Order: sequence, then C-alpha cells, then structure tokens
Amino acid sequence: MSSRISSRIAAITESATLAVDAKAKALKAQGRPVIGFGAGEPDFPTPDYIVEAAAAATRVESNHRYTPTAGLPELREAIVVKTKRDSNYEITSDQVLITNGGKQAVYQAFAAIINDGDEVLLPSPFWTTYPECIKLAGGVAIEVFADERQDYLVSVAQLEAARTQKTKAILFCSPSNPTGAVYSPAQVKAIGQWALANNIWVISDEIYEHLLYNGATAPSMPVVVPGLADTCIILNGVAKTYAMTGWRVGWMIGPKDVIKAATNLQSHLTSNVSNVSQRAAIAAVTGDLHAVHAMGEAFNRRRKLIVGLLNQIPGFVCPTPTGAFYVYPSVKGVLGRKIRGKTPQTSAELAAILLEEVEVTAVPGEAFGRSGYLRFSYATSDADILEGIGRIKKLLTES
Repeated sequence: MSSRISSRIAAITESATLAVDAKAKALKAQGRPVIGFGAGEPDFPTPDYIVEAAAAATRVESNHRYTPTAGLPELREAIVVKTKRDSNYEITSDQVLITNGGKQAVYQAFAAIINDGDEVLLPSPFWTTYPECIKLAGGVAIEVFADERQDYLVSVAQLEAARTQKTKAILFCSPSNPTGAVYSPAQVKAIGQWALANNIWVISDEIYEHLLYNGATAPSMPVVVPGLADTCIILNGVAKTYAMTGWRVGWMIGPKDVIKAATNLQSHLTSNVSNVSQRAAIAAVTGDLHAVHAMGEAFNRRRKLIVGLLNQIPGFVCPTPTGAFYVYPSVKGVLGRKIRGKTPQTSAELAAILLEEVEVTAVPGEAFGRSGYLRFSYATSDADILEGIGRIKKLLTES
C-alpha cells in the first residue's frame, strides 16, 4: 500500500529550532519558569519608525491589493541602493525578488538551479532548513564538517575533497547560524575563487550581515570575486537586522534568468509578499542603522556574558563567535556522565535532560549536522542568560 504522504514531503523533518521554541513557549504558557535559548529571534521590538510606516501603509488602498510577484518596485529599488551601501555590490532591480521571509528565498534559490541528483556542498554545522530545502529541490546535501578546533570554518581543501562531478552548488553562510563563526575576507575570497574555477554555484546567505563583533567583517562573495556574479545567489532579509522576524520579508539577488525563474515559481506558490510588510521593509532598508547598532551593542554584551558563563561549566568548550547571536559549545565532555540518574550519550539526550531537570531549552547539535553540541541563542535578556546558564552549571556540578 502506498503512503498517503508524498515521498518528497515525508523525507523532510520539522524545523528543530522552531520545535524547541514552541515547546518553551507552551511550557511558559502553563506557568513553568522555562528559559528558552532556542529561537533565533531578536528580543527587541521592531523600531518605531518602521512600525509607523506600516501603520500608515494600512490606510492606503493600493496596499489592499495584489502587487507584482517580484515585489513592490520601490522596495526592489531600495534593496539595490542598500546593497551598494552595505556591500558595495552593484545590482539592478530586475536582479531582486522579494520573498515571504528568508526561508522562501532559501527554498526558491535551490529550486531554481538544482536538478534531481545534483549535489550541494553544505558546510557543517549548518542551519537546519538548508538540507530540507535541498531535498525538496531534488538535490543531495553533502556535509563538509568543521569542528570547534577549526572555529567551525571549512577549508578549501575540505571542499575540494568533497567535490564530485555531480557538485552543482555550495551553500555559504557567514556570519553563521548556528555557530556565529565568520569567515575572514581571505577565506571568503579563496572559497569564491575555488567555486569559480570549478564552475560551482554559490548560494550565499547574508541574513546576519550587520551582526559582527571584534572588528570582524563579512564581505559579499561576488564583491571579492567579481567573476562569480553570474553564478551566485545572495539571500537576505529584514528579520535579524531590524528585529522583524514576524513581518516575513526576505529577498533573493541573482542573475536575471534565475530571478525570473524564481519569480515564476513564486507566482504560483505565494503570489506577492504582504504589501504592508513590504512598506515596512522600505522604511527599514532606507533608514539609518542607529537602531541596528544599538541592538548590536546589546548582543555584543550578551555574547561576552554567555561565552564566559558557558566556559565555566565542566565539560563545555565554547569558542567565542564573532557574528550573529548564537554560541555553539561542544558538550562532548558532558556526554557519558551521570546526571541525576540519567546518562546522556548524545546532545539530544542532554538537551532533554536540561529541559526536564532545570527547565532550560537549547537546540541539540543533531539539528545542525552532528551530535556533541548545543546551540544557545543570546537574543534574550542578560537576566535570562545569567539565570539559565546558572541553572545548567548548578545541575552539572552537583556532587
């Protein structure tokens, strides 16, 4: 008897990060004192000037109607200007497609260029959504793993070792989710030159471009390797930079034929993005970065706080990230140890114990490629960081 669910949909898994966040919120709703480190979501409100632009847009009748699938012309043009301002990358508006959040941009990028059986090199640890989108497009994700000793940064040698005749693309994300790792300009250039020399597409996720610390920079790959412009797709959005996760506005930048193909797909998939959200996004990307920098200062303070606290826990080894708002400690030193009568052998089992015993949520490394790690988002308050990590330390240092 055949399955009721298609094999392609049955092969994908639920977003682990959203599942952990949903569990934390459900427990909080029950009155439990859960502290959640699962969601990659700024805890700040969307800046007032963006909210006001959206409120004004609701009163304009044209925003109550369909608009072009590719997005409001004003927003596409604003992204052209923003991309030049922030990345020094010159594009035209017909290279831009506005999507319903960054995830739709990820899916459509793979759908636009991947054929059945094509391989996509996926530096690991990776964001949980990437391999599922590759599967949906009919591709095969090839994990290229770099552990904490490499600061979670893959090398050209590793990529070359994983390359085959079926390699079609590489997914590149810097700053990284889940590790917060940032590739140096020299590393970005080396990977870009390798991709160009081997006729490999680059899908570059730049959603965390403004969340950088300690003088780190995140150059856009086609800027440092101009020859890649015709085989590079850039993914971005307003969610992380402007605390707009719920507004659902992302975008793709790429060669005109790829953007046209993705636009055709979107015309059947979701039509256009909410016009009110697009108007809010125009205010975001055309405004100054004062609010962004203020949030960045808070994230930087929390980054230092959580790294210091985690490294005080026996068995935890936490590299200091220089981007995004995540830390990704190795917890391999805790696995196999008895904790209140339980002996976790995997990071998933350890995460379950932390929730059960001290009501703290973190996302296990299995969601991002391999066991032995936990992802903590520090897009939460200083007080929650102190309390939550303190609970873990107390649990793991009990005599």
